[in-house]
Amino acid sequence: MTLPSKPDSGDDERRNREFWDADADDYQAVHGAALSGDPLAWGVWRIPERDLGVLGDVADLDVLEYGCGAAQWSIALVGVGARAVGLDQSRAQLRHARRLMRDAGVDFALVCAGGEHVPFASSTFDVVFCDHGAMSFCDPGRSVPEVARLLRPGGRLAFAHAAPMLYLTYDEERDRQTRRLHRPYFGMKRFALGDGTVDFQIPYGDWIRLFRANGLIVDALLELRPPKGASTTWSEWDYGFARRWPTEQIWKLHKE
Repeated sequence: MTLPSKPDSGDDERRNREFWDADADDYQAVHGAALSGDPLAWGVWRIPERDLGVLGDVADLDVLEYGCGAAQWSIALVGVGARAVGLDQSRAQLRHARRLMRDAGVDFALVCAGGEHVPFASSTFDVVFCDHGAMSFCDPGRSVPEVARLLRPGGRLAFAHAAPMLYLTYDEERDRQTRRLHRPYFGMKRFALGDGTVDFQIPYGDWIRLFRANGLIVDALLELRPPKGASTTWSEWDYGFARRWPTEQIWKLHKE
């Protein structure tokens, strides 16, 4: 895991797009059944939305899934009355989304675009959300203003992503979580995970200042803990570690 000092946003977007285009088939083969079988659930431990109440009632609302992958969430939200749009920069992931939409007998727009420059007019959506989607893989200095632009007044933003603890305790040489801190909290932003994606995470105070600067008000920060005995198809996530320290979190906000 490395933290280059001067990242290039275009290079990071290209790297992430190439990764997801190459990995989409394997990703859906490993995780697709779990995502489709329980679509209205958050994070790698699939904690149900009905228990967390993050999105609330979305019936008759315009909802953007911001980094949708195969759009399992959006397909399920259409079933409860949302007017969904799925956005992802990976054409390979969107091919899976189209297949699943056909299988489910639903139809909604799928847009191939990056999260830092979304091809929609301002004030288009009532809800923007993602579950380990674009808010994980875009520079928050660009994604947060873009989401704020897309939301209508009073609109809601919700996103699940990896918590800072996950990055700070990751031992690159041993390729595992440890109980030691391996990098500083202050100044963290960009994480290049070997041959994988480029992820983004910033300190909590920086998130709050960024939200406030863009007219977004924090309603809740949910630190996710797997239920006792939970399992996951993401084998690299350590259950014992996640029971003791937060490795995923959900920000829940609204626009002024």
